[in-house]
Amino acid sequence: MKQKKQLVVLAFFLLIAGFIWFVYFNHDKPIVTADAIPAPQSYPPIGVDNPQLHNDAVERARKTEYKGSGRNPFSRELPPPTRPPHPKPDPKQPELPPAPAAPPTPTVSPLPVKFFGYGTVPNSLSRRAFFTDGEDVYIVGEGEVLLNRFRILRIGNASLEYEDITTGLRGTAILEEQAAPPTP
Repeated sequence: MKQKKQLVVLAFFLLIAGFIWFVYFNHDKPIVTADAIPAPQSYPPIGVDNPQLHNDAVERARKTEYKGSGRNPFSRELPPPTRPPHPKPDPKQPELPPAPAAPPTPTVSPLPVKFFGYGTVPNSLSRRAFFTDGEDVYIVGEGEVLLNRFRILRIGNASLEYEDITTGLRGTAILEEQAAPPTP
């Protein structure tokens, strides 16, 4: 038992001695320091035709006067915008007739059915919208066509977006909540 302990201690000391020998006698790698400065290289001078000062440009710069815009540089508030001058009408030139009014923007026709709810397909992220037209109920998903005329683009929580296929115009339908029937 005593001899086994001595062998374990001997192996431990040999490991420590091997580590010390590796650290002190292994100088193959160069030592890099952070304050190393590269050697100066030959610096080519800038090609300048006349190295003299341009005295005329310096004098011109000295004689310029500052003309401020009226804005206080120490304030965050911006000055009021300058108004462009209105051109005076030329009495020799006749006035042009007013331009015709722009045609009214086309509006998408409302859905002929009532959007009363939505749901999701189990194990899927696709939504389905529920529409009613009196007794008939239509269930349509996103990207599908309703009544061969309206494409359902996006179904939201409170509204849905649709596109009229014939005109390409887009519209929005609001979710119409129905009151629950009274309980007896």
